[in-house]
Amino acid sequence: MKVIFIIILIIAVLAVLLWFGLKKIWNNIMTAQMAPDNYTSEVKTGGDIEAMYLAMGSYEVKCFTVDYPDDAEIKTISIWYPAELETSDRKYPAVLFVNGTGVGASRYKPVFEHLASWGFIAIGNEDPSTWEGKKADLTLSYLLNANEDENSIFYHRLDMDNIGVEGHSQGGVGVYNTINETEHKDIYKCAVSLSPTQEEVAEQVLHIPYDPAKTAIPVLMLSGTENDVITPDNMQKSYAKVTSPKAMAVRKGAAHGDMLYSADGYVTAWFMWQLQGDTEAAKAFIGDNLEILSNSLYQDQKADLEG
Repeated sequence: MKVIFIIILIIAVLAVLLWFGLKKIWNNIMTAQMAPDNYTSEVKTGGDIEAMYLAMGSYEVKCFTVDYPDDAEIKTISIWYPAELETSDRKYPAVLFVNGTGVGASRYKPVFEHLASWGFIAIGNEDPSTWEGKKADLTLSYLLNANEDENSIFYHRLDMDNIGVEGHSQGGVGVYNTINETEHKDIYKCAVSLSPTQEEVAEQVLHIPYDPAKTAIPVLMLSGTENDVITPDNMQKSYAKVTSPKAMAVRKGAAHGDMLYSADGYVTAWFMWQLQGDTEAAKAFIGDNLEILSNSLYQDQKADLEG
């Protein structure tokens, strides 16, 4: 009887140790950084414009973080911005980020820092489930309110005519719903959807539907060829549904997670063109020899944009 008790005790101890071990591993997975600190110098580029805008910009960057008690999923709102904003009279364009599943803004800080270094206000939250776009819209509301708050560092620093939105994975789905279904849908000037979940899977399996055909603003669509949540063929089908100005490309050899940052040269060039009127960045997408179409690191490139 004593032996049986000892065996049961050992099993119980091992079970507890296994539980805590698995919990630690899971916590590490769920908090692991999703974008390398040095990606701007390590990611391979296939064109001068892509290389130029993948590099860090010239602005020193700061980050403002605030708790958001009104929503348990948003948790905190983080805003990266050019440090000069605190003393400047300028207005700055903004980009709202829509998270992938379980990937809050704190897990890809380098992406925000990179965009802010090019003169943008970049804002995100910790929402793990973003497909509806509602929490992203609440996050934008915070920035809009801060823009009218005399006590905020963002008081009258937001360029209301130049606000964009970007999202990856479930957030790529959330981008379409943010710009087409939310309260502030009309405020967005352009969008970037990175590896959005394939439409049939999103609607029929995951029950997170979206409709690219409703899109009325310029959109850049990017995905990878390896184990992505949308196939190259379905990217083209989704692209065909969009009737607004658009461009797309599929990065060769890039896996799903890589797309959060590996095409950031073109993402940044897109926002520089669309939100800051940068004519050099525009050459990636319009003109006689638009770079994105000839970049050998990508396939299935298309561009239907007005100059």
